[in-house]
Amino acid sequence: MSFVPALHAEWIKIRTLRSLLGALAAVLVATPAFSALAAADTGDADPLFSVFFGINFGQIAAIAFGTTAVASEFRGGALRLTLSAVPDRRRWFAAKTTAIALPALAVGLLTGFVTLLVGRAALGASAPGWAEGVRGAVGCGLHLTLMTLFAAGLAAVLRSAVATLSVLIPFLLIVSFVVGDLSGGAADFLPDRAGQVALHSTWDGSLGPWSGLAVTALWTASALVAGGWSVRRRDA
Repeated sequence: MSFVPALHAEWIKIRTLRSLLGALAAVLVATPAFSALAAADTGDADPLFSVFFGINFGQIAAIAFGTTAVASEFRGGALRLTLSAVPDRRRWFAAKTTAIALPALAVGLLTGFVTLLVGRAALGASAPGWAEGVRGAVGCGLHLTLMTLFAAGLAAVLRSAVATLSVLIPFLLIVSFVVGDLSGGAADFLPDRAGQVALHSTWDGSLGPWSGLAVTALWTASALVAGGWSVRRRDA
């Protein structure tokens, strides 16, 4: 099977699994909702991040989407059936990650712009300008996509949704904040914190908006390379 039919088959899997559609819907709902709730308390400190504060919760739904989309292949012998149709494992993994990335990017960008509109309405006169806001919306979409693919790569290595989420969710909710408080600038290079630099009006660290996203992209590329290697080398 060539790449395009493989991609089409993987897309059918994604759009027919309710848990995956639910995770994408949660990204779109949670990010602007939590941003609106937080805007009144955090608006004066950093208006742009106040608008996009909800990404801290939206990215959890994003990693759940990426994790579940890959980990479902390792339940009940599903991967063996998939590889009987697409024997080339590299082609299959490329199709799988593309099928994950495209809806993640579409929903991520939509989430970014919906969050921008909701956040600006909540902040009123203290809201960031449109140019800065659009940068944040695009950064939000890219960050959510990269975190989705980061989770997908890790799921391919660990072969378990429970194991992957058990690593990533405590990391995002606890470890990243603790390390950030104790290690100063070194924490800026963690995957979740680096990508969120694009969501701040000002940043005192060494990374800028796009270099921060580049660091997250490097983490994501590393996870996908490790996941692809695991898929090729380990038994189905």
